[in-house]
Amino acid sequence: MKMISRRAFLLCVCVTLPTLAQARMSDVSCDDSVRMTETLKEVMGAERQGMGLRDPETMLEVWVTARNGDWLIVQNYANGTSCIVAMGEHWEGSRANPA
Repeated sequence: MKMISRRAFLLCVCVTLPTLAQARMSDVSCDDSVRMTETLKEVMGAERQGMGLRDPETMLEVWVTARNGDWLIVQNYANGTSCIVAMGEHWEGSRANPA
């Protein structure tokens, strides 16, 4: 069942987000940042778990789907484009105050 949902997700990403023509990785998908955020929230049910600056014009975000533990790393550029640069499953969040 989990493999089917992962395949459905990958199909959704491939259909709804155009592939970056100059990308070296075949699984990098890019789109307008606003559309990417809407797709992650509305279609995938993902929530942003964290973000950080890579450089002055690039921000990385980690998105997680709580219902199944799938995760994505999205790279946002200052020009308004966002790209999914990595994805996986079995996300485990860290505890703020470990015992």
